[in-house]
Amino acid sequence: MSVKAVMAAILKDQMIARGVNSLSPSDYEQIVELLIEQLRELELSLAVREITEKHEPQ
Repeated sequence: MSVKAVMAAILKDQMIARGVNSLSPSDYEQIVELLIEQLRELELSLAVREITEKHEPQ
């Protein structure tokens, strides 16, 4: 089972525990894809910020 599939299963279980039963398996997969993409963008942004701050004169 892939990491994305595990994340989708966890998301599904958590949503069901909160009363959300109307999403399809593909909905969960799409949500996980979006979350992963947003995390990648955040990671890159933080890396750029860290590099920029290290190179700024003090």
